[in-house]
Amino acid sequence: MSKGPIRAVGDFFDSLLLRELFKGMALTGRYLFSRKITIRYPEEKTPMSPRFRGLHALRRYENGEERCIACKLCEAVCPALAITIESEQRADGTRRTTRYDIDLTKCIFCGFCEESCPVDSIVETHILEYHGERRGDLVYTKEMLLAIGDRYEKEIAAARAADAAYR
Repeated sequence: MSKGPIRAVGDFFDSLLLRELFKGMALTGRYLFSRKITIRYPEEKTPMSPRFRGLHALRRYENGEERCIACKLCEAVCPALAITIESEQRADGTRRTTRYDIDLTKCIFCGFCEESCPVDSIVETHILEYHGERRGDLVYTKEMLLAIGDRYEKEIAAARAADAAYR
């Protein structure tokens, strides 16, 4: 399929006169003098969605007992295979986790773990400011996740209550 001789001549002159280059420069010039939208991040924060999914946390009941019943649904539903759970049966016949690890270098923050949990144990908080200096620093253990849940329980409960109408 040829374009035709007239179209070929037009394309030749467009490339010879650098038409695309000048169109790009005109676009750059339009934005050069317009109002800037850059923010200064640590001092200024952008608005966050109420359904933002950040750092994970494990929650406890009001009596202090951990909520996780080791059903392993979150481990099964995780598309990135970022969750590792080991459990054992206690003397009273209930099952609880002995190991609950989340590798945040693998996690894609999809929220499937949170949606699949029948007892609302694993949640994703609004915390986005965390880091690790080495790969192992971003593997969160059960104790670390419970500490995050204990520290931010009021905010987590408020966010869950506000989002309950949409679930």
